[in-house]
Amino acid sequence: MTALVTDNLPLVAGAPNGISKLRELIRDLAVRGKLVDAAERSQPCGKAGGHVVTAGWPFDIPSHWLWCRLAELEPIFQNGASSRGESEGVPVIVIRLADIKDGEISLDDSRTLTLSASTVQKYELAAGDILVIRVNGSADLVGRFVVCRSPLAAIPCDHFIRARFRDGSVNSSYMKIVGDCRATRAAVSDLFVSTAGQKTVNQGHLGSIAIPMPPLEEQHRIVAKVDELMALCDQLEAQQADAEAAHAQLVKALLASLTQARDPADFRASWQQLSAHFHTLFTTEASIDALKNTVLQLGTSGKLVPQEFTQTTLDDLPPGWDLLRIDEFCTVQGGIQKTQLRRPVLQHFPYLRVANVQRNRIDCSEMERYELTLDELARWRMSPGDLLIVEGNGSANEIGRCAIWNGEVEDCVYQNHLIRVRLHDPKQINYLALYLNSPMGTAHMRRLAITTSGLFNLSVGKIRSIPIALPPLAEQHRIVAKVDELLALCDQLKLGLADARQHHAHLAGVLVEQAVAT
Repeated sequence: MTALVTDNLPLVAGAPNGISKLRELIRDLAVRGKLVDAAERSQPCGKAGGHVVTAGWPFDIPSHWLWCRLAELEPIFQNGASSRGESEGVPVIVIRLADIKDGEISLDDSRTLTLSASTVQKYELAAGDILVIRVNGSADLVGRFVVCRSPLAAIPCDHFIRARFRDGSVNSSYMKIVGDCRATRAAVSDLFVSTAGQKTVNQGHLGSIAIPMPPLEEQHRIVAKVDELMALCDQLEAQQADAEAAHAQLVKALLASLTQARDPADFRASWQQLSAHFHTLFTTEASIDALKNTVLQLGTSGKLVPQEFTQTTLDDLPPGWDLLRIDEFCTVQGGIQKTQLRRPVLQHFPYLRVANVQRNRIDCSEMERYELTLDELARWRMSPGDLLIVEGNGSANEIGRCAIWNGEVEDCVYQNHLIRVRLHDPKQINYLALYLNSPMGTAHMRRLAITTSGLFNLSVGKIRSIPIALPPLAEQHRIVAKVDELLALCDQLKLGLADARQHHAHLAGVLVEQAVAT
């Protein structure tokens, strides 16, 4: 690798998707002749009179290399077997797309078919064969080269094209490097034929691919160098994973020291320890999200603002707090059932759906309208300060998400998959929303939810039964204000993290592009 990158390896590796970009760089340098030293040769690839003309080709190559089309290397192409089994014959493993793992053939979970001996002989695989993925719904997979590293008692299915070269004429592992480099992937994507969501390449497409060919001996050395550098990338990846796991464990332990504090002095000591290292601890999205959850948990357990400290459980509340079911201080009502017969023709009104109610946020960008009688409008019309709860969702983490309606749209009603909670004292709405969106509230709703056909469902009755540890009103306001302050800090941390990553990625990208151009 060029000195420009090796001298700045931590910068490149630490950038977003940095290891992946390093792997791309290694392949790009390899196929440009910039990865290993080479002596001049007049007859590259065993072809006499080779002459380098880089004009019109994807990029410049060393003077002793040769640009050619894949078809000029005289591969023998063979589409894979389309048979789904025969009544008589011999059992043989048929390689499917599912048998390609990380770009290599894996027979750990293979399938066997009975096929005639002549069919097996026609499609058999030899060491050095290349399987090209012929068809798939993923553009990233179609046209990928997969090397058969050793003889296999297996044949490819018809999702592959087998390419076989004359013995000793081409290093198949070098061809895979070429196949995976950015220039080749871009060329292949221009060749795709798309039908019914599937993308396809054929033998003619493959034959037209431009190949930068060094002498065979140099191909071997390039492959060895790429293998060495890819192993280094594997080590960097493992080191990053270990560092991330250790970081996550440290953050978890320090946040747990807050939630498990025994008394005010213990809590203050834990908070001071955490705040002293705030900007070095919360350096990932996961750690910032963990901090957010901890803030919510502390707020709803009476530990976030000064008071006479008592551990909060459902049986042991801080002084002045009350344990109440939602239906003791709220009215709870389900939404209106929309039918196919009712259309927005005459007297129609805005209609709020599940998609409009996100966690702590109402999204009015796309709203339906719904025909109603005036009596129905009066019954289901929302008022500022109402809380809307999502009663059903396919994700356990999203069940019961809720947001406050602030009167964004006049005369708006809500569908039956939403539950409206209206407080007797509207001043308590912010604390109730805080509690239900906190880890404690969401966990309680997950326990109450019934799973039907993969959906988690709550009912009006279950919402009414939820117990809330309710502090005095002044305490509610202090808790909500403190939580809002700390969550805003978390948002600032995330914004700063995103900016830093963007800057980091830009610097790493500049280094990579300079390394390729040098």
